[in-house]
Amino acid sequence: MDHIATGRFDIKLQPEGLSPVAEATGLGRLSLDKQFSGDLQATSQGEMLSFRSSTPGSAGYVAMERVHGRLHGRSGSFVLQHSASMAQGQSTQSITVVPDSATEALQGLRGSMQITIDNGEHSYRFVYQLPEA
Repeated sequence: MDHIATGRFDIKLQPEGLSPVAEATGLGRLSLDKQFSGDLQATSQGEMLSFRSSTPGSAGYVAMERVHGRLHGRSGSFVLQHSASMAQGQSTQSITVVPDSATEALQGLRGSMQITIDNGEHSYRFVYQLPEA
């Protein structure tokens, strides 16, 4: 059965250095630190690789983040895998729970998240499946 969690999150991005292999690629590397509120009460840390095209509104990123907290009252952690792109302002994104990454009362968690940014405010919609407690 699908469950839905919604809420907001704050994010802090910090530029990080690239590996010597990637220095001349035009990629960017960022660490991320998030605070989730709403149905997901959690923090997360992760890393992102990004690229911004010379065409306005076109870019892409991949990221991995470990989320730790409470999802609808169940405690544990899980890892989210991101892949997103924007083509002249039209975005597509895939943010999914890495299989078998969930711990504690979240073991068996599967699902996908959609992120929306409106006037600089970040919100999420997380559709997930979780074995009954």
